[in-house]
Amino acid sequence: MASEGYANPAALVTTEWVAQHLNDPKVRLIEVDVDTTAYDQGHIPGAVGVNWSTQLTDQVQRDIPKKEAWERLMSQCGVTPDTKIVFYGDNNNWFAAYAYWVAKMYGHEDVVLMNGGRKKWELEGRPMTTERPTIQPTQYKAKDLDPKYRAYMRDVMPFVGAPPGKALVDVRSPAEYNGEIIAPPGLPETAQRCGHIPGAVNIPWGMAVNEDGTFKSPEELRQLYASKGITPDKEVVAYCRIGERSSHTWFVLKELLGYPNVRNYDGSWTEWGSVIGAPIENPAASKA
Repeated sequence: MASEGYANPAALVTTEWVAQHLNDPKVRLIEVDVDTTAYDQGHIPGAVGVNWSTQLTDQVQRDIPKKEAWERLMSQCGVTPDTKIVFYGDNNNWFAAYAYWVAKMYGHEDVVLMNGGRKKWELEGRPMTTERPTIQPTQYKAKDLDPKYRAYMRDVMPFVGAPPGKALVDVRSPAEYNGEIIAPPGLPETAQRCGHIPGAVNIPWGMAVNEDGTFKSPEELRQLYASKGITPDKEVVAYCRIGERSSHTWFVLKELLGYPNVRNYDGSWTEWGSVIGAPIENPAASKA
C-alpha cells in the first residue's frame, strides 16, 4: 500500500491504492490546496474540497479550528470515526499534511496522505473531474484536542540556541531563513521582522520530496536530517511561516522516520517575527 521501510508505512497510500478505492464507502478523499481555486478546476472523482484559509483555521482568533468547527467540517465531508481519511493536495501536500496534523490532534485514528499529492495523480494521467460529489452528512464526534504534536511559542523559547537534547528545524526557503525576504512572493501572511530563531537549522521542506512529489526513501531522509543534527534522540520542533510547510516536515520526522518527540510550531515565523523582544538571528542584516 505504501513504500516499505518507513517507520509508519500505514500513514501513506499510493495513487494506485486511491485509484482502486474511488468507490469505497469506507474511504473519504479530501483535497486541501494552497491554491484554493484548484479543486474547482479539477479533482479526483469523489473527493471533497476543503479551503484551508476558511475551514482549517479559526476565523476569529489565530488558531486551528475549535472542536465544534472540526466536527462540523468532518460531518459535512461525510466522515465517521471509522472512515479512512485520505488527504491530498497541491504543492506536494503542504496543506494536506497540515490537515493530517489537525486530524491527529483531534484523535482520528485512520488518516493518511496520498503520496505525491495532486502532482503525482496528474503526472500519471489519472481521471479528474469538476463535479462536486453528493455527500451524505454525518454527526461526527471528535475527541478532545491532544496538543502533544503542537508547540506554542512558550514551548519553543527553551529551544533558542539549540541547547543539548533540543533541535529546531526551520523548513522555509534559504532566503527566508537568511532574512533576505520576509515571506515567499505573493503570500500575504508576514511578520514584522526577517530572520530565524537562533539555533535553528535550515532544512527546506522540499528537500524531503522527489520530483514527482513523493517522499524520498527512508535512507535519504535519515541522512538529510541527521547530517544537520536533527536526530531521533532529541526533542525536535519544526517551524515555517504559518505552520503548513512545517507540518509536512513534522509528518516526515514523526510518521516516516519515527522520531519519538517532534512537534509542529504552527505560530511559526508570523508569530515569532512579530513579538516584541523575541530573539532573532538575521544574517542578511548583519552583512548590511
